[in-house]
Amino acid sequence: MAKRLKIGITCYPTLGGSGVVATELGKLLAEKGHEIHFITHSVPFRLGQFQKNIFYHEVEVNDYYVFRYPPYDLSLASKMAQVVKMQNLDVLHVHYAVPHAVCAYLAKEMVGADKLKTVTTLHGTDITVLAQDVSLKDLIRMGINRSDAVTAVSNDLIRETRELLDIEKPIELTYNFVDKRVYYPRECSSLRSDFAAKDEKILMHISNFRPVKRVHDVVDIFNKVSKEVPSRLLFVGEGPDLPKVQMQIRELGLQDRVHFLGKQDDVAQVISIADVLLLPSEKESFGLVALEAMACGVPTIGSIAGGIPELVTHGETGFLSPIGDTDSMAYNAIKLLRNEDLYRKFREACLYRARHEFCNDLITAEYERIYYKVLGIEADIPVPVCE
Repeated sequence: MAKRLKIGITCYPTLGGSGVVATELGKLLAEKGHEIHFITHSVPFRLGQFQKNIFYHEVEVNDYYVFRYPPYDLSLASKMAQVVKMQNLDVLHVHYAVPHAVCAYLAKEMVGADKLKTVTTLHGTDITVLAQDVSLKDLIRMGINRSDAVTAVSNDLIRETRELLDIEKPIELTYNFVDKRVYYPRECSSLRSDFAAKDEKILMHISNFRPVKRVHDVVDIFNKVSKEVPSRLLFVGEGPDLPKVQMQIRELGLQDRVHFLGKQDDVAQVISIADVLLLPSEKESFGLVALEAMACGVPTIGSIAGGIPELVTHGETGFLSPIGDTDSMAYNAIKLLRNEDLYRKFREACLYRARHEFCNDLITAEYERIYYKVLGIEADIPVPVCE
């Protein structure tokens, strides 16, 4: 049996795909017997109640009068080093290059480079947005290059990282995942009936309502679909573009057919009432929400952007169109919603792909292999059989 590891995990603990994946990974690793230490400024929202082998260490920021802004990065690096020394951690796994990879490097310098290994996972915005900033480019490059191992959630993100930062260091592809025990088609007819009649279809969009999500395209698609197919649109989440979307809906006279659910914790339950997910983003390094929908048997109508084509198989688990082509997206949605046999095939393909290609057991084993490799430990990690 391979050595049980002591692993530190740092992520953004609030809403966001990177925090969700990091937290779920920690929980799965703890189930396998590893000791997991979350080092963040607040308890990750997906962590839940007390669980065996999981510990939380809060990063406290001292607001000294000499600092114009509280030095969170320095406090995080100091806390990382403190936890590493107190708990004898083997690995620090940080999610997001800035500031986490840089802080991990500082922590490693504090405790001694021979006493700690660091793994950095790139999730998207840390490269697609922050690396565009010339003032941050060298810092991000250093954080990546000083990591003992680097992973990214899609081939497209690996490509963009290399192009933007001229990175030659190996970057391993490690896709996001969903826990099949949580994400599966739920029986939720009573909940569905709260929003739609039996003859109506439900289109859904889940995001943080930022411009990059192109939420106005969601409304445009629904406006076209609803003229051909009796349907409702459900929005899940909150964000800066929400007021603009509400205004657009009123201008189109759709307010009686659109529902805003706000932030929801039980995403699997909510997605299960949908017939299709709309994801017309202009940037999406992976598209975790599309995987969550896929695992619940819900096809995606989306854009050819970033890592979405690596996740959604066009013509099998969804339909993809060029960014901004709402006519094509609406046409595909109508085609899918009108054809019961086609929809059933897509639904079955979604469930199979989610369970076999993005299985939590498979991805967890990949991360374990990476940890053991950077530690120089020979470990036979069997490839899980995902059912």
